[in-house]
Amino acid sequence: MSIRQHNLGSIVKPGFNPLGAQTSVTTYLPYLYTWGQNSYGQLGINNTTDYSSPKQVGSLYTWSKIAGGRFYIAATKTDGTLWTWGRNNAGQLGVGNTTDYSSPKQVGLLTTWANIAAGVSHTISVKTDGTLWSWGDNSAGQLGLGNTTYYSSPKQIGSLTTWLNIACGGYNTLAIKTDGTLWSWGSNSNGQLGLGNTTYRSSPVQVGALTTWYKITGGRYYTIATKTDGTLWAWGNNGSGRLGLGNTTNYSSPKQVGALTTWSNIACGSAHTIATQTSGTLWTWGFNNFGQLGQGNLTYYSSPKQVGALTTWLNVAGGNYFTSTTKTDGTLWTWGYNVNGQLGFNNVTNYSSPKQVGSLTTWVSVTGNGSAYNIATLY
Repeated sequence: MSIRQHNLGSIVKPGFNPLGAQTSVTTYLPYLYTWGQNSYGQLGINNTTDYSSPKQVGSLYTWSKIAGGRFYIAATKTDGTLWTWGRNNAGQLGVGNTTDYSSPKQVGLLTTWANIAAGVSHTISVKTDGTLWSWGDNSAGQLGLGNTTYYSSPKQIGSLTTWLNIACGGYNTLAIKTDGTLWSWGSNSNGQLGLGNTTYRSSPVQVGALTTWYKITGGRYYTIATKTDGTLWAWGNNGSGRLGLGNTTNYSSPKQVGALTTWSNIACGSAHTIATQTSGTLWTWGFNNFGQLGQGNLTYYSSPKQVGALTTWLNVAGGNYFTSTTKTDGTLWTWGYNVNGQLGFNNVTNYSSPKQVGSLTTWVSVTGNGSAYNIATLY
């Protein structure tokens, strides 16, 4: 794997503090790499062959935001265009049909796409004007359009221009507005919407009245979030202790995880949770049947447990029983379930402790998904 350097501007190099403040440095725009399961062409390399080590998607180095759903990927480029590929049975690719594609396909011609999120088979995106759009599977009202009709092209959710951060659970959606309020809709079978009940919603509903929500991520039937004060919150299904509350009780309203105010990046796998603190330490909890917690064992933990003693962990992502991370030195690390080579080690061996993928020190990001493949960017 070669490194192609293009001094095209700056990306954000994270530093550690409760609000995730960061400093800009001159560096390089990233290429996109994928590996693991490829049954529907979700790796984007024009075939359906599984790969157990990173493979580059095309030759472009203009990728920006990446989201992984179950068997499909959605991504924006630096020019504001939107691209999707992989499984398309519910129209989740947004290209007006239900045909699978094994190479990136542009969604329309607009150049105003910004953030992107993917569920099992529905996609959510925010444009640069702050409007919110959705498409794909809508069986639980997860598109937020007030109905349960599937759409194979982007449809605007209401008329507001104040949407900011977005996330998808399996069949539900979460979004934070510019005023710090949190909204949710879709499936609510385990209270994952945080509304104090298990009623499904097909339109956005505000979660409480607080205006201090900061980051949000969704797993299989549960939700993890941070506030601007660095506190960590969880709700929904709590099987295997994935909420980190020291028990296995489900909660349908946000509940604080401990009392710390130093939580930084967060991610959900299918049933396990990964988080960093502002010190750069890494913590995991929940389901651990394949060693996805990185603790060197297969023991489940219902409270956050530190992974080793290092203080150099940075980006985190969760997949279906596996975990991916980057460190501040630009190295890439994975562990857990590896039946399709999704850990990137050119084998199908499971690992219960962090293991470095190759020797490169230029990995920029990792992206979670609900299946058995991996996504990362490299500059």
